[in-house]
Amino acid sequence: MDYYNVLGVTKNATKEDIKKAYRKLAHKYHPDNRNTGNDSEFKKVSEAYQILSDDKKRAEYDTYGRTFDGGMGGGGQGFSGFDFNGASGQGFEFDFGDIFENFFGGQRGGGGRRAKRGRDIAVDLEISFEEAAFGAERKILISKVSFCDDCGGSGAEKNSELEKCVACQGAGRVHEVRKTILGSISTMRECSKCGGLGSIASAKCKHCKGHGVEKRSEEIVVKVPPGINDGEVINMSGMGEAAQGGIAGDLYIKVNVKKHQIFTRRGDDLIMDLDIKVSEALLGTEKDVMTLDGAIKLKIPAGIDSGEVLKVRGKGIVSIRNMTGKSRGDLLIKIKVRTPKKLSKKAKAIIESLKEEGI
Repeated sequence: MDYYNVLGVTKNATKEDIKKAYRKLAHKYHPDNRNTGNDSEFKKVSEAYQILSDDKKRAEYDTYGRTFDGGMGGGGQGFSGFDFNGASGQGFEFDFGDIFENFFGGQRGGGGRRAKRGRDIAVDLEISFEEAAFGAERKILISKVSFCDDCGGSGAEKNSELEKCVACQGAGRVHEVRKTILGSISTMRECSKCGGLGSIASAKCKHCKGHGVEKRSEEIVVKVPPGINDGEVINMSGMGEAAQGGIAGDLYIKVNVKKHQIFTRRGDDLIMDLDIKVSEALLGTEKDVMTLDGAIKLKIPAGIDSGEVLKVRGKGIVSIRNMTGKSRGDLLIKIKVRTPKKLSKKAKAIIESLKEEGI
């Protein structure tokens, strides 16, 4: 799915162009619209707007394409069918507020407050060629801002009561009116006393001193799916940095696959070269050939030419994404007949006799 095509804009579209396109399509496809409502199309439009309206995510999309929505035990959303070319949208925070307010009278949750969102984190992960082929689990240690284990991110001591903030009357935002030469300007800002939460704990958490978050090192299990390509990105929703009273950002893991000494990759197929002697090319032979699964016996037919390719089915990359029904790619072996640089007298005599035979 091309996000630009979904919104009907070009790649050099401005933020205003993207917002206008989103408003129009969201109004058209919203499920509450009896005439043209379409839940599936509405989700696509919302996902596209979520990415293209954010400068950082738009830059990542333009560089890497749609990221893979990965997961981890207890924190992620699973691998969503191993769709590397698409993100499931789980864990994304869609800006539905404008649409609801302008067209359907809806309101944002929490008295009009929008939940805070922690920062996204981007890291690199180097894996072996075999791990990319078959999949793997890797553990990485990240230092980040996380929710306090004692208070769960609320900043309040256990069993303490939350009291409504008197500064903002529980709204989390403060209305201000400033006088300028152009007249009075009305603005809304986050309440500095409660940090936008709308409430204040009667007793602050002793562990985090009421902040709700703390910086610490955390070990994260990354599930690398089979068949991943070099440079692809795994998105682990909610595994970025935490925000007090809000939700955590995402963790983006760019995968770097080490090169293999024997194999190169083409899609889900593996390619390798195999050197054989002239006599083996003429008479045929059997060769021990290394695959990702171990050594196999390969039959070389008599009369094979240099440059011909032999195919060993099912010895390529594990391919859960493959839509052709194959579970794995193939191993393609390119034959290279090596001509000797020096010949003994006996060998020359034999070659001369072959020459007389027209070989």
